[in-house]
Amino acid sequence: MSTTPSVASLIDLAARRQLPLHQHMDYATVVWISDHRPVLPSASASALRPQSKELLARSGLPTRWWADPRLYTSLHGVRHAMRTAALVSVLAEANGLDDTDSATAILAAAVHDCQRRHDKADCGHGARAAIWLAANADTVWSHFGLAATPRRIVQASIAIRLHDIPYEAFTADDKTDHTRAERITDVVKAADALDRYRLPKLKWWPDARHVREPAFDQLRGLAFDLVLISERAYLAGADGTTAVGYAFAEKGLV
Repeated sequence: MSTTPSVASLIDLAARRQLPLHQHMDYATVVWISDHRPVLPSASASALRPQSKELLARSGLPTRWWADPRLYTSLHGVRHAMRTAALVSVLAEANGLDDTDSATAILAAAVHDCQRRHDKADCGHGARAAIWLAANADTVWSHFGLAATPRRIVQASIAIRLHDIPYEAFTADDKTDHTRAERITDVVKAADALDRYRLPKLKWWPDARHVREPAFDQLRGLAFDLVLISERAYLAGADGTTAVGYAFAEKGLV
């Protein structure tokens, strides 16, 4: 199967079931996303604590952290990672997570897809990213200006490993791990699901049935706007990190 980006839009390719392994946003798909905006709640976000704002400013991670550099600018690349981290920060406020758990969740969200091999269904990419994080913990925590501790490493690794496993598919071991990092795992899974407005089929868009997060529906408007603003900015010529930074600023997250 070819991994070369096609001249056809993601919308056309998805309709024909011909999406490539590496999927990059295009103008027609952004227009389609905008045209299909559902009726959503207000897109305002709660004020974030200073630490969360600082962590979001650091969430544009190095390209070398991605297993395949072609994915850095794809649908599962740095823009998705940064938006997921931002949505985690808002969910952390809504759920009353303390500074330590909030920071751990934001960090986990920023790296959760970095070991993907492609943009299609890639079973096990969460487990690969969890292993990578544990092996590079000092580097990752230092990037965010934080200290890596055994508890933080374990909880972030659990959240990352479980993010791509549906709750109903949890094994006994998964359930045991989930209890060790339940609140962090749940907000990471919910934030990842909220960023699905970037995907080129309506049936792939956010669905509250797959998460355990009471605030999920209230954040749909914010999630949609973060996708639309950042993807438009990216296609207009901003690099991925800068494009998402524009969206953060416009929505009052930083």
